[in-house]
Amino acid sequence: MKYVPDTSVIVDGRFSEFLSGEEEVEEIIIPEAVLGEIEHQANRGLAIGTSGMKELKEIRRLCKERKIELKFWGTRPTEMLIKGAKLGEMDNIIRECALSNNATLVTGDHVQKEIAEIKGIPVIFLEERREVDMQIEDFFTEDTMSVHIKADVGAYAKIGRPGNFSLEYLRRVGYREVEEIANDIIERARRDRKSFIEMDTRGATVVQLREYRIAITRPPFSDAMEITAVRPVVKLKMDDYSITDKLMKRIDERAEGILISGSPGAGKSTFVQAIAEHYAAKGKIVKTMEKPRDLVLSDEITQYTALNGEMAATGDILLLVRPDYTIFDEMRTTDDFRVFSDLRLAGVGMVGVVHATRAVDAIQRFIGRVELGVIPQIVDTIIHISGGDVESVLTLNYTVKVPSGMNEDDLARPVIEVRDLNSEKLLYEIYSFGEQVVVVPVEEESNGIYHLAEREIERIIKKRYPGTNVKAKVTGSNSASIYVSASAIPKIIGKNGKNIARLEEELGLSLNVEPMESFGAGNQKNRKLVNVEMHKKTVRLVVGEEFAHKKVDIYADNRQLFVSTVSANGYKNIRKSTTNGKKIMEAIERGEPIYVDLH
Repeated sequence: MKYVPDTSVIVDGRFSEFLSGEEEVEEIIIPEAVLGEIEHQANRGLAIGTSGMKELKEIRRLCKERKIELKFWGTRPTEMLIKGAKLGEMDNIIRECALSNNATLVTGDHVQKEIAEIKGIPVIFLEERREVDMQIEDFFTEDTMSVHIKADVGAYAKIGRPGNFSLEYLRRVGYREVEEIANDIIERARRDRKSFIEMDTRGATVVQLREYRIAITRPPFSDAMEITAVRPVVKLKMDDYSITDKLMKRIDERAEGILISGSPGAGKSTFVQAIAEHYAAKGKIVKTMEKPRDLVLSDEITQYTALNGEMAATGDILLLVRPDYTIFDEMRTTDDFRVFSDLRLAGVGMVGVVHATRAVDAIQRFIGRVELGVIPQIVDTIIHISGGDVESVLTLNYTVKVPSGMNEDDLARPVIEVRDLNSEKLLYEIYSFGEQVVVVPVEEESNGIYHLAEREIERIIKKRYPGTNVKAKVTGSNSASIYVSASAIPKIIGKNGKNIARLEEELGLSLNVEPMESFGAGNQKNRKLVNVEMHKKTVRLVVGEEFAHKKVDIYADNRQLFVSTVSANGYKNIRKSTTNGKKIMEAIERGEPIYVDLH
């Protein structure tokens, strides 16, 4: 018997399994079109090309072992023919090969099988999947969140739940086994209607295998072959979260531009699945935008991916579909945020997922990408997830007012107020200050706005007089001092005071120019310079035993940061992740000395 295999049974290993069976085989004929297509895919570094090349070697070995004649038929396909493979040109050549050689076509493609039967070509359809020692699912247990396999290193698993998990070593895995597992993943994804190969580029393949999101990487993209598989451990409902009545009412009645924020592994995707199911249960039409499509949702919710590789094209389709709510999972690029904004402004309810360590950081992802005044129309609610539960909820409101810490009525401007949903406390204000958009914590009040004003003065002077070392200090609501080197004072003031007058008019402040040597003089006489020790998670201020148990003001340069109490040992430990810790770290990064004084 003569057999002609098509590409489908070569790239997934089914044909070598067929040859290893009991079938009587005299001759194998492989069209040059199949060889050219597999070579083209392998040169592009695609997974199906790599597996296809290995399968061709195995076919030659089996033919030699069983004394089967192996032939190649036809001419090498052109680039245009390979690009037209999806239109059926390659399949037609393969059928012609079988017909011309009076051979039986072997395929795993349903369409190829049907067309061959219509043309009267003998055909064998292979459905059986080759067996592997282990599939990716075999590495998972009931409480496994993800599995990380690296060739010749080993397999590791994250065990637990979002926010509470541990990394455990499973066993060593060799290169051949990793390759076998990867080929099995790709083979099944090609044949399962509920699985997808989301991306296949040189050195990287992303697969959604049912509920498993899998990334496969190879050299040269990665230094070794690696498989990372992630699976949702739990599927929760809204009732399983710490959601107040106030938040639930907002979700049901008012919120139409929601951001779900959190760090990687915090449980954002699990929560967004719950909110999608909640809207669907209330009779809303819900769609998703995902790349890859890894949310585990009911069949009533249609899941879209990037159309032709672009989320903007998917957004165009959704504008025609007009769902009540669209879930945009994992927004990363500027285009993602623009698509989210366009859909929301078109009246579609949107729920977006973003990586952020703090809820307010999620807002900053929009700054610079859309107009400031439009942000509250796009985002009205931010739900921050940490440790698998709701940690905080912020709301946005647009108004015109004098920002906190400013006193003059002529300083009124458009301001975005960011409040805590439950307490309604004003936490942040977002507005334009000079040429910048700033996010100001309201709790810092005047200290915060004065610090911003000082930085803006310094920026303008450095831009206007490059190379100038300058320090600024706001001394009142309408005045500030500028400290520069003695040699730079004349150019700052200018002839007949023209330069400083122009700067005062631009800033709306009365300015005093002084030599750098006098910066901080008279203000730091009673302050003590402290040593700073950096530890893994904390920063230690070594204050001195004379300050033990005393409340002190902590300064960076001449700027008060916060008030704290020194320990019995004469030092103060501050966690880097806290608000005060971040203030200290920012000051250290700017090279500012840290001082203390009795409160």
